[in-house]
Amino acid sequence: MHISVHKKIKVGFFIAFTIIVGASVLSYLIGKNLMHNANRLNHTVEVSKRLERVTKQLKDAEAAIRGYNLTKQDAFLHPSMEERSIRIEQEYRNLRRIMDDPGQQKNLDTLKQLLDVKYKQLTAGEQKDFSKGSRISVGEGEVSMDLIDRKVNEMTQIEEAQLYEKSRLFEFFSNLWIPVVFIISLFAILIGVYSYVILSKEFRLQLHIEARMKLYQRELQDNITLLNKSNQELEQFAYVASHDLQEPLRKISTFSDRLQTKYGRELPPDAAELINRMVAAVSRMRVLINDLLTFSRAGRMMPETMLPVDLNALLQDVTGDLEVALLEKNGTILMDQLPEVEGNDTALHQLFQNLLSNSIKFAHPGRPLEIRIKRELLTGREIGLVKEDKWDETFCRITIKDNGIGFDPVYADRIFLIFQRLHGVSEYKGTGIGLAICKKIVDAHNGYISAFGHPDEGAEFVIILPLKQSRED
Repeated sequence: MHISVHKKIKVGFFIAFTIIVGASVLSYLIGKNLMHNANRLNHTVEVSKRLERVTKQLKDAEAAIRGYNLTKQDAFLHPSMEERSIRIEQEYRNLRRIMDDPGQQKNLDTLKQLLDVKYKQLTAGEQKDFSKGSRISVGEGEVSMDLIDRKVNEMTQIEEAQLYEKSRLFEFFSNLWIPVVFIISLFAILIGVYSYVILSKEFRLQLHIEARMKLYQRELQDNITLLNKSNQELEQFAYVASHDLQEPLRKISTFSDRLQTKYGRELPPDAAELINRMVAAVSRMRVLINDLLTFSRAGRMMPETMLPVDLNALLQDVTGDLEVALLEKNGTILMDQLPEVEGNDTALHQLFQNLLSNSIKFAHPGRPLEIRIKRELLTGREIGLVKEDKWDETFCRITIKDNGIGFDPVYADRIFLIFQRLHGVSEYKGTGIGLAICKKIVDAHNGYISAFGHPDEGAEFVIILPLKQSRED
């Protein structure tokens, strides 16, 4: 299956766009995880540092109390235990603020309790009156400090474990980030190169097509000019030929009339019969010439001649012209209300006159003639014959059906060809041009005509005409 270049480009850009969007989303997620793990790394490091500060300040405070107990020097009590306690409390609050792990928060609560116990011991050791037994117990201090160290070590180990996991994730996403960015960039470059190649090829092809189109347009214009010239010459030839043919026919007809008038009684019967046959032949020749002229002009419709035509009034004129012939066949015409269409009034008059004359000519001898004219308004979409660009236009389908002798359906297309007859001249008069003229008139109006029939049942002609003529046609 052949796929057009435009479709290939659309599919290629869609795939490229999808991959780039997917890769961009992946890159965004990687970057987001990278930033998150970087923040978590900083968070873990900060927690570990603050825990170390708490331990260091406690040990400094304990060392100061021991130094004071040994030397009795007040310098060891600066800063005081109250000031040291404020610093430790500040570190605890900072830890409470930044610590978001539920397990670590519980450990922090336990550490706070141990700090409170240790603070009381240190405060007691700061007293200067040792006679009252308020001196810090070395054993109790070591126990409480050991508990604090264990809890801090436990919390530090948890943070270090988290630090290791976050470091591993940070390293993973860091290593993944560069290949993803590289692949996206490489793919974008490849798409750009591919697009440039395809578009350049398409552009060159378009230039080639435009050059060929211009060449074809020039050739077409030349052919149209030649065709118009040929048509003009053909029209002039038809006019001259018809004029030159009519003149000898008139002379033959005149001389025949004179012979019959002057020597009619003296002519032998066989001579009179020959003259009568000659006059009949001249008459048929005259009709044939007129039909040929009509046929040659039927397909030429100038846009300015396409005017609104009331088909009801037009058919009234046609039936008036055919009134005598219709009475001879004891015929009736039943007609729907017809719409107004744009067209050439003279040509449409010729169209319906030929079709109705055809029904009258081929009336069934065993029954009264009945002609039924129906109409139906349809859109181009509802008509299978209409091109897609005219699907929204409105058309009128006119059906002319009679109960005449009909015809074999195998000849449905043949009857619209010039000089094609289904019956001999001796049976039915005519030149075999009438329906061909109808076909040319309908074609000139951008319409369609078809015929259906069955022997001894009648014939049906279907005409499809647009209500409005397209001016570009």
